[in-house]
Amino acid sequence: MAAPSFYGAHVRANGIRQHYLRFPGPGRDIVIVPGIVSPAALWQHVGEFLQAGFDVRILDVRGRGLSEQGSHLDYRVDACAADLEAFIASQALRAPIVIGHSMGARIAARLAARGGGIGELIMLDPPCSGPGKRPYPVPMDRTIKMLEACRRGEGDAYLRGANVAPWPEPLLRQRAEWLATCDPRAVHEAYLDFQEQDFHADVAGIACPVTLVPAQASGVILADELAALQAGQPALKVVVAEGAAHQMQAENIDTFFTLLRTMLPFKETEI
Repeated sequence: MAAPSFYGAHVRANGIRQHYLRFPGPGRDIVIVPGIVSPAALWQHVGEFLQAGFDVRILDVRGRGLSEQGSHLDYRVDACAADLEAFIASQALRAPIVIGHSMGARIAARLAARGGGIGELIMLDPPCSGPGKRPYPVPMDRTIKMLEACRRGEGDAYLRGANVAPWPEPLLRQRAEWLATCDPRAVHEAYLDFQEQDFHADVAGIACPVTLVPAQASGVILADELAALQAGQPALKVVVAEGAAHQMQAENIDTFFTLLRTMLPFKETEI
């Protein structure tokens, strides 16, 4: 029987159980930190794509997927950044490329600003909200309703409704299944962080190479917000995902994979 191309595993790091998916491959280490209601399983196709040229790990952020959750946990960004730092150390990774999507980008930026062992950071459409800034344009109530429908076992019908952007069929089914694993309190705490934590200050403090990928069609990063980030971090590289939605990894897969090919050091034979 052929060995599986990837596997799931747990590790105890930063005092909690952290679950991740591993896609062993050649080349540099990559750690993917998904967004607010995106367990690692929803990024499997991305891990499989990158596996040809990289050794990939996709993390379940605490309170999501198979990582630890519960009333005893702190779900705020500092705790999540400490998780990421401890996870990188647990895997003996040296200066990995970290790809963070949305909330995951803000977690990784907080760690990178503190010099937490990240070799290169790619931030996919992170919320630019914070003290004195406009709110994250995706309302918390909408996210919570979607999550609760999945936790009731009604996710498939809800995700096919008019108020939810369509995903490819296999990913839609996975989404309905795995959103049920997300702790609603973790979502609520993340939204508080979006408004209370200073993402711009974190980006300004990043010393490693850093790339920002605004999704052109999402409305998450406006022109003035992009300009402010660039002013605070002159080394910030910007690669616009033309025509892409916030969930570009699911709704604009071809565009997203093309961007990854341009941003990451694939070998010519791997492209």
